[in-house]
Amino acid sequence: MNDRPVDLDKHRGMAAQKATDLRRALGEVEAHARELREREADLEHRMMTVPAASWQEAAVKARHLLNLYAASLPAEDTRHRALVSALFDDFARLSGDN
Repeated sequence: MNDRPVDLDKHRGMAAQKATDLRRALGEVEAHARELREREADLEHRMMTVPAASWQEAAVKARHLLNLYAASLPAEDTRHRALVSALFDDFARLSGDN
């Protein structure tokens, strides 16, 4: 008996190896997505509970909300997408970020 682990992937067929790789990749993506959702929930909680101390901080909150809104728009709603884009341009111009 030896203490070295057996690499089971070497004993599988090519199709089984690909399926295993896909399952592993999907698991990593799902874990990453969960982490992102948790981080976003934490950020939104802080945005709701901590008042903005300046117009710039209020604009950060507005940008986040507008990004959520824009993501929910259908692709063919170009008018509202253009309006959100114009507002982002206004934020950048007024904050001196241009």
